Amino acid sequence: MNYSYAEYALMFKALSDETRLKILNMLSENELCACNILDEVNITQPTLSYHMKMLIECDLVSGRKDGSWMKYTLKNNKILELKDFLLEVDKSKENLSKDDDRCNLNK
Repeated sequence: MNYSYAEYALMFKALSDETRLKILNMLSENELCACNILDEVNITQPTLSYHMKMLIECDLVSGRKDGSWMKYTLKNNKILELKDFLLEVDKSKENLSKDDDRCNLNK
């Protein structure tokens, strides 16, 4: 695991919003200008800035200035790390189930 639980919690907090999920899905295809995101999600520019700040702070997205606009890119390696974390959690659940079976045998 490369992240602490606090860092994963920030990622999940960022993922708990419908608009941010839509933005991540849009970014999964390619880098996008803020203007293109605004056209699709029907929010104001300050609201977009707030959402993007959250996604950048949890390290799922990177941004770069391009003239007067920002361009955003999904950090695929961070998405894969989050996926690996979830797979590890699922694997841990399987191990707990085996422990439960052993506990039931001793009764």
